[in-house]
Amino acid sequence: MSFPLSVLDLSPLSSGSTGRQALLNSLDLARHVDGLGYGRYWVSEHHNLPSVVSTSPEVLIGHLANVTAHLRIGSGGIMLPNHSPLRIAEAFRTLEALHPDRIDLGLGRAPGSDSRASLALRRTKSGTGDDFPELLDELLAFGGQIPWAEDHPLRTVRALPDDVPLPPVWLLGSSDYGARLAAQMGVGYAFAHHFSADWVLPATRAYRDGFRPTPGRLQRPHLILTVSALVAPTDAEADRLAGPLDLWALRRAQGRFAPLPSQADSDAHPWTAQERAFVADYRTKVFVGSPQTVRARLDELIVQTGADELMVMTMAHDHALRKRSYTLLAEAYGLNRSVWRQAA
Repeated sequence: MSFPLSVLDLSPLSSGSTGRQALLNSLDLARHVDGLGYGRYWVSEHHNLPSVVSTSPEVLIGHLANVTAHLRIGSGGIMLPNHSPLRIAEAFRTLEALHPDRIDLGLGRAPGSDSRASLALRRTKSGTGDDFPELLDELLAFGGQIPWAEDHPLRTVRALPDDVPLPPVWLLGSSDYGARLAAQMGVGYAFAHHFSADWVLPATRAYRDGFRPTPGRLQRPHLILTVSALVAPTDAEADRLAGPLDLWALRRAQGRFAPLPSQADSDAHPWTAQERAFVADYRTKVFVGSPQTVRARLDELIVQTGADELMVMTMAHDHALRKRSYTLLAEAYGLNRSVWRQAA
């Protein structure tokens, strides 16, 4: 049986490569998965993180939409507290005008950065995300989805072009906070299993149990799980090819945010017993193996959570191996565009 699959792309920067090449790889990957029948292609917002260069999703989305024909292109996500709601409403209405019915607006409340980058973005030391509900209401009001309060000082400001709708809003989360808010609003919810696996069941349960059908939005819940996966023809090959991912994760845990290491780097790394224990735990949260192995594990997660869609993030030093991983996963699920459209 098939199942709708999508892509989350961080535009990873590989050691020895360049930021420009990482962005060109994103365009190439989008073209590739567009032909495989994937449904969405979302790009992240991160700042001051040397291993990823997806810092401006609203810019990248326009280019991705230009080189693809079928994918819904979106943000996974815009970190709303970093930005003016008016600016985001304007940017995404512009994208919607240029690419009708192909844009998604995924929103998060985390900074996507460290405290210094957050200060540089926001010009304030406040970065808790506590004002997210107010910012979200302002964005929706600029987008014409909710009315302004009669005494709001910005109620006469227009987010142009205002003759096109704001794209569908999705909330992103890694705990039950975003799940409850998405349920209350009646919008789609994307849960970040790839870095918050322990919260997956409480959050997805809160979203489904609390969902309220909302006119002009969703009439039933739609749950996306974002997962980290690397697929190769055999379990043994996948295990070896995941070495750079293991080393990258280890370095991140140690506070070393370098570009993705190469296969040679991971093969030569003198792994200690403590580091191997870290990797063993890390591997329980990612999906590495042959197409059959990965599908079996993902199917189990789908059953546990009732997910409607999987959004797959594949990090690999070698771009060709990254593309192959998405191909093998699509084949394992018998992916085709009609199946995704029926489920989306």
